Amino acid sequence: MGFAGVGRMPTRISVVDQIVVAAYFVGITLFGAYYIRRTRTSEEFMVAGRRIPGWAIALSIIGSFVSNITFIAYPGKAYEANWEPFVFSLTLPLAGFVAVRWFIPLYRRVGGISAYEYLERRFGPWARIYGSLCFIAVSLLRVGMILFLLSLLLEPLLGWSPQAIVLATGVAVIVYTVLGGMEAVIWTDVVQVVILVGGAIVSLAILLLGMPEGPAQIFEIAARDGKFALGTWDLDLATRTAWVILMFGIIENLRNFGVDQNYVQRYHTARDERSAARSVWTAALVYIPVSALFLLLGTALYAYYGARPGLLPAEIASAQAGDRVFPHFIATALPPGVCGLLVAAVFAAAMSSVDSSLTCASTVTVLDFYKRHIRRGAADRECLGVVRACTIIWGILGTAVGLGTIGLGKSALDRWWIWSGVAGGGVIGLFILGLCARRARSWMAVTAVVAGSAAIAWATFARDLGDGWTWLECRWDAQLISVIGTVVLLIAGGGLALGSALRPRGHP
Repeated sequence: MGFAGVGRMPTRISVVDQIVVAAYFVGITLFGAYYIRRTRTSEEFMVAGRRIPGWAIALSIIGSFVSNITFIAYPGKAYEANWEPFVFSLTLPLAGFVAVRWFIPLYRRVGGISAYEYLERRFGPWARIYGSLCFIAVSLLRVGMILFLLSLLLEPLLGWSPQAIVLATGVAVIVYTVLGGMEAVIWTDVVQVVILVGGAIVSLAILLLGMPEGPAQIFEIAARDGKFALGTWDLDLATRTAWVILMFGIIENLRNFGVDQNYVQRYHTARDERSAARSVWTAALVYIPVSALFLLLGTALYAYYGARPGLLPAEIASAQAGDRVFPHFIATALPPGVCGLLVAAVFAAAMSSVDSSLTCASTVTVLDFYKRHIRRGAADRECLGVVRACTIIWGILGTAVGLGTIGLGKSALDRWWIWSGVAGGGVIGLFILGLCARRARSWMAVTAVVAGSAAIAWATFARDLGDGWTWLECRWDAQLISVIGTVVLLIAGGGLALGSALRPRGHP
């Protein structure tokens, strides 16, 4: 398990942990290899022959949420601040209802694997290209963020540099993804979710039992320091209030459940519409207590190291290093065997999440670009080869994003929320416009997208402009970028459609 130039396995990981990690990877590789044999066509690669049961899809969707973004970033955020990310989780049932009521029937009716085929039917080819490009951009950012967070976990365990970890993992996952497909992704997700949630429960139990004055001390310290707060409910959009998180959560989770290819492609793996709908409801409701578990873990870490300050190195004890606290705890406090299993599971979960993102990005590349505009009559064997070639390309670019993420400020969760909002903020607005404004025409949608994109650009870059330009600044919190873009798009498109409806017949 070496890597040139980065040193050897540190003694911090016991021999038992090394054996557990090695055994886990041999097992998960053999497990995935079984499904690789069943990926003989491009459709089997993309949607697993549409034979996955709803409960497995639900766990896979949860696994997409409980990647190492949640596993590392949620405890880190709760350690640094409070439970404000839980407001985001509370918006999931609303997003799930909308997905079950409108989006899943829409995709099953349209029939295409790509989520963005509907946009072409509604507004023309340009809309499909726009939706696909936004999804690919979000996928690359997600891959980079997952690889970066994995480096935070493995750095204290392996002694490698973050760059070496990102690069080595990126190469490994590209190879794994090229061979696999969506069926392998879903079933490995099922295994990862069980182990990750189980590992979080074990970690929480160790923290509760490790308090000097007993488990109740965690809640006393947390209550005293306001660690259970959901943020402030002040009507102030310039700071990270609970209202900001709530609005962002509604838009982001509507995008996730409604138009994100990672989720839509999973819906297509279901045997029927009812099974797909059940998987969405299960995932939306189960993730709420799961996210609470990871936030409680961060709160417990805050109390644990507050009561035992000598156990946390000074560089990690900084309020700006919350994302490194849980990895440090795993490295130093978990018993042999449990540490190895948890590290292997997080590693494999990261690979599975990246696998899913690369598979779906390659799918839309082939369906929305290659077969649609380059080779309309491409044979299935050719498409399967192109899917795998695209996987390599997107994998290299995603790894480059991960390398570029190292050393940037902000917590990982804040960074991911802002980036995903900027890259994908307008797509959900275009879908809603198409579904709700029946009189909206292609030119109206183009105008709306331009307006929404301009609003996103303004909200992203018009900050701290200096003297003389303060009147132009966007002073709303950066997490509202996707909300601003979506609202402006809907106002522009809906206003044009309403004006068309109110215009007298025969009027130019």
